[in-house]
Amino acid sequence: MSAPGDALLRVQRVEFRYGRRTVLHGVDFDLRAGERVALVGPNGAGKTTLLHLLVGLKRPASGEVIAFGQVCRSEAEFLPVRARVGLLFQNSDDQLFCPTVLDDVAFGPLNLGQSQGQARTVAERTLAQLGLDGFAERVTHRLSAGEKRLVALATVLAMQPHVLLLDEPTNGLDEASEERLIEHLTALPQAMLIVSHDRRFLERLITRAVVLQDGRLREATLHRHPHTHRHEHLHLHIADDHASHPHGATSGGAAPVHPDHHVREG
Repeated sequence: MSAPGDALLRVQRVEFRYGRRTVLHGVDFDLRAGERVALVGPNGAGKTTLLHLLVGLKRPASGEVIAFGQVCRSEAEFLPVRARVGLLFQNSDDQLFCPTVLDDVAFGPLNLGQSQGQARTVAERTLAQLGLDGFAERVTHRLSAGEKRLVALATVLAMQPHVLLLDEPTNGLDEASEERLIEHLTALPQAMLIVSHDRRFLERLITRAVVLQDGRLREATLHRHPHTHRHEHLHLHIADDHASHPHGATSGGAAPVHPDHHVREG
């Protein structure tokens, strides 16, 4: 653990309960500048709950949440934190509520005191960076799930937060959109805490990992190693594309090598 002044966000000995069920047992965690941390664990472990605690959407039964060096307990204390910490909700529909995409993405900058013109410029630039040129006047509720995911992320990035909390950011994205997202996030300077079950995505992006299980948070190692196995592949071919495409085993009869992804507790 770092010294208190080094952490952008910190929780100390945090306990959280839903009714009689204790979800977090004395959790300690620091997020420092420049880090991109994967938060992994089984469904229902409390990963989303921890993100919400960090911005005051939920309050711990005991323990402390410290943001930018200040202990935060009340709504008034968390309000300035939310201006500096961008949270991408797990469900995009919880984040998108305006008639058009531009309205949604400009909403945050307007709330931060920017003019209509400034907010529109920031919104259009953010959409372009995520490959959403031409989406400004689209009706938000008519977008596909993947499009909504990127627009929801744009609403967060448009506020230019110091820290990003991303809850399943690749949900609904196709391969091309996910690749564009990885490239964009990799280039950003913000510290990030990322909840995801997408191991390939995490492997490309993170600097360290923690695993939440049975209410306890532990350091983890996200690693990759090759293994060999035999199985059938389903290939997609474009109509009228007659280019040769290799099938079957590799030369010498060996099965192709495929990457595997695991999280190992540290």
